[in-house]
Amino acid sequence: MRSVWRTVPRDLLVIAASIWAIGASYGAAAHSIGLAWWQILLMASAVLAGSSEFVLISVVAGGGLPIVGALAGLLVNARNISYGLSAGRYLPGGIRGLALAHFVNDETAVYAAPHRDIRSARTAFVICGIGVAISWPLGALTGSLIGQIISPETLGLDAAFPALLFALAVPALRDRETRWAALFGGGVAVATAGFITAGLPVVLALLGVPLGWVVTRRRTSDAAEPSDRELATR
Repeated sequence: MRSVWRTVPRDLLVIAASIWAIGASYGAAAHSIGLAWWQILLMASAVLAGSSEFVLISVVAGGGLPIVGALAGLLVNARNISYGLSAGRYLPGGIRGLALAHFVNDETAVYAAPHRDIRSARTAFVICGIGVAISWPLGALTGSLIGQIISPETLGLDAAFPALLFALAVPALRDRETRWAALFGGGVAVATAGFITAGLPVVLALLGVPLGWVVTRRRTSDAAEPSDRELATR
């Protein structure tokens, strides 16, 4: 666990800066559809899930009802169910666990995943969650205050989120089952990205988890079975 705390400054600065930039992009987009700064800040503090908030903004900007945008955001955020199942192995029970569940999101799940020790995983989850809970609302507030000045596409802020998640996910790819799950899930997401609503390819990518498990178990069982040559020499 001490090794986790020693890496806090370097890791959290990168994560917090990226989350702040993405939050600024969200704040500017939310300002453009007429939301007040306090509404943007309140939503960013209550919902630590950038993709669902971007979906809400896009639906409203396209003329849709806010309730429709909220429902679409809930559907996109369904991936947090799998994150919650993963976090359940190291989060405490009772009120503390319920409070920490607010930190369950893409960054905290990926940041804690490589840690097999329960205490180290919990520490990584909490410190990353605190970083996200601070930097995301601050970024949203910054974007809302400077309004139309920030252009996410011009500044490249729309690329910060996937780049951050990729960097965080690399250590977890040391596990063979995780690599196969990432391969299948990424393939599903890429194949469906241009045909369904934004955000849903990420949900469909969860299909890669059982596929990765099946392939890994099959390869393991094949490796465990003796070959014909080995049987002949016995």
